Amino acid sequence: MSMQVLSLTTGPIGTNTYFGYDEDTRKGFILDPGGYHQTLVKKIKELDLDPQYIILTHGHADHIMGVKYFQKDFPDIKVVASKYEAEMLGDVNFNMSAQFGDPTTITADISVDDGDTLQVGGLELKFLTTPGHSPGGMCVYVESENVLFSGDTLFYASIGRTDFPGSSFKDLADSVHEKLWPLPDETSVFPGHMGPTTIGFEKENNPFV
Repeated sequence: MSMQVLSLTTGPIGTNTYFGYDEDTRKGFILDPGGYHQTLVKKIKELDLDPQYIILTHGHADHIMGVKYFQKDFPDIKVVASKYEAEMLGDVNFNMSAQFGDPTTITADISVDDGDTLQVGGLELKFLTTPGHSPGGMCVYVESENVLFSGDTLFYASIGRTDFPGSSFKDLADSVHEKLWPLPDETSVFPGHMGPTTIGFEKENNPFV
């Protein structure tokens, strides 16, 4: 496995923020910085890593409020988000950051669609559009590593909430069945909250989908 994944809990409600990187080239990406944490910056510098992208699985406050702070540490870093999430990212009430007392709007440097890929060193990241928890939610699949970053689409024996504006239980269930269940059973799933799981375990045991 040439990808290493660092995990840190950030933000107001304990979001899993990940830093994935290619061991060979040291290039990497921050995924879902719900809040700012100096520990991650120190680790990146300590390991001599090169963070190229901030990737957002969706636009809710608890996944985006650290973006502007990491941009100060890494001025060349580019923000990647689904093109279907632009409205939420640009509206402090829709993304709920106003309610958390840190109004945050974000304009993606790179807008992606279902099936688009992004090269990070030797790693190819594939974006899977998975609406339901939010209108433009997506997962990030690294096929060579058997890893899926599922955001708030799929959790350990659970799924993301669908009682927010723009949410839809039907869309979320369809997303899981159409986009995630076809992945190999051994695929490791790193979710936005709670601990890791696998596609195979969730197909057998998830009571919601």
